[in-house]
Amino acid sequence: MVKKEVWEWIKSIVLAVVISLVITSFITPLEVYSISMNPTLVEHDYLILQNTHKIEKGDIVSFETDIPMEPDELGQLNWIQRLKDVKTKNLIKRVIAVEGDELLIENGRVYVNGVEQQEEYINEDYTPGDIHIDNVPAGKIFVMGDNRSHSLDSRNLGLVDVEKVQGKVLVRVLPVSKIGKVE
Repeated sequence: MVKKEVWEWIKSIVLAVVISLVITSFITPLEVYSISMNPTLVEHDYLILQNTHKIEKGDIVSFETDIPMEPDELGQLNWIQRLKDVKTKNLIKRVIAVEGDELLIENGRVYVNGVEQQEEYINEDYTPGDIHIDNVPAGKIFVMGDNRSHSLDSRNLGLVDVEKVQGKVLVRVLPVSKIGKVE
């Protein structure tokens, strides 16, 4: 009797682990820790990412960097992140240009393939930094935060390797008052 009950528990636990591994191979949870995507995303928004490297202009993506975590940032990590022994930052930004695009940032305006971008999602009317990229190379993307004056992004870090993309934002699940698709 006890053996049968223990066996049922073991089967249930193994099934739960397998299901969770399958789910996490397609999606990843993420909490926002900075103001660089304000007003679109704010600190402590909780997001679900689709694990993919198929990225399009306008997508909001999380990607790995080589930027070391500061001691106070390490203290903000949840227990799962602490188990993973996270040492470098992942950033979350909006994709502005993809492979083959020409990008120009000049006089506070952003142009992709010669067309000025109408960016209703940014919280200011000026994008600092002058940049010209004739042709975004294969496997690279140019990303910027929506809070342009307070964002560490491709203007400082350069183009992002698509292989470093953790995923793109599918939905916001917290706070409850903002549940839904993120534009």
